[in-house]
Amino acid sequence: MTTFLFFPGRIAQGLTGHGFAKAIAGRVGRAVPVLLALSLVTSGCASRVQDVLQPLAVAPRDTSRVTMLVATTRKPSEVPGKLYSGDRGTAISLNSVDVSIPPDRNRKIGEVQWPSRMPPNPQKEFAVTQIAKVQSEGQALEWYRKNRNKKHQVVIFVHGFNNTYADAVFRFAQIVHDSGTDAAPILFTWPSRGRTFDYLYDKESANYSRRALEDLILQAAKSPDVSDVTILAHSMGGWLAAEALRGVAMREKSIPTKVKNVVLASPDIDIDVFRRQFTEMGPKRPHFVILTSTRDKALEVSGWLSGGVNRLGGTDLRPYAPLFDELGVSVIDTSTIATNDALGHNAFADSPDIVRLLGRRLAGQTLDSGKPNAADQIGVTAANFAGSAARLAVAAPVAVISPEAREILKKELSSDGATIKDGQIAY
Repeated sequence: MTTFLFFPGRIAQGLTGHGFAKAIAGRVGRAVPVLLALSLVTSGCASRVQDVLQPLAVAPRDTSRVTMLVATTRKPSEVPGKLYSGDRGTAISLNSVDVSIPPDRNRKIGEVQWPSRMPPNPQKEFAVTQIAKVQSEGQALEWYRKNRNKKHQVVIFVHGFNNTYADAVFRFAQIVHDSGTDAAPILFTWPSRGRTFDYLYDKESANYSRRALEDLILQAAKSPDVSDVTILAHSMGGWLAAEALRGVAMREKSIPTKVKNVVLASPDIDIDVFRRQFTEMGPKRPHFVILTSTRDKALEVSGWLSGGVNRLGGTDLRPYAPLFDELGVSVIDTSTIATNDALGHNAFADSPDIVRLLGRRLAGQTLDSGKPNAADQIGVTAANFAGSAARLAVAAPVAVISPEAREILKKELSSDGATIKDGQIAY
């Protein structure tokens, strides 16, 4: 029998976007063709083999292997080879999953070679070699001690919108392998239905899973066997990760110092919401790295669906770079990077340059030291997010932003500001 770690449910209060009608009028002309492109790009996923999580009968030779711990809030599936569905479970379930990756000579960095049939050909396709239920904290600790590196590092990956359980497992295995990280890989997969037009369902499922991710982060950070925790989150998973960190800060009065790095890749977060999340994490925050692109069509659609508010991962943040250097936020602009994704939303994983650069961050290394590298070539900058405060300096060249404006921005983003001034309290 599977042992579940139960967590309290939370009722999520929805927020109504303002100015939605006005946003539709201005954006519908652009959004319709993008929505059409989105449906066409993702329609190919429906025809591929789905039940790929059936372990091979014989362990393959001459392949690489990634072993990960998978925590999920999904409902278990009775379908063999699927393991978990896109429905919401009532517990956190844990599994150890081993994935075989084809030899490098048979694949390109950044690509997931999805099985064309079952059983898969491990020389050319990703394949699962072993799945085991983790039924106690003791077994989870045993898995970690077996898979930890010398620095006792953990990397937690939170996937984005439109991902099945298998999608998340194979993508994370590809990231771990191609980035070269040896940190113990932990996947947190929430109940996405893996369907293009279930955006709102997925959004609520991410909301549903906040407390579970908080618990996972705290369990990792409080373990005496763990020294360093890095969080990597993509797309809608970026919103979930930011919410979980905010929740951790509120529960513990501060984010644990072991959580040293947070990488938000193409984060699908309302830019004003992120300003609040970041502020409410408190003054002792991890170092944030944000991967953005002004050519991200998926985030363009998300912004249109969300009332016309820019998404953090789809905004040019470079003009504000010097203002937020002291807050420990770095930005990598991937707008000019070639990617296999027609929507420009997955550069963090399928661009060889980016995924290698990512490996440095997952290993706890800086992205901007030493001689020029891929990071320098694509424009790594320390940057901020253009929330309400940043509108004071919007469109202004960095060189002419006054010291007074810098102080206002810094203060507004690093304090709660409870003083009433001119009939208003800063928020």
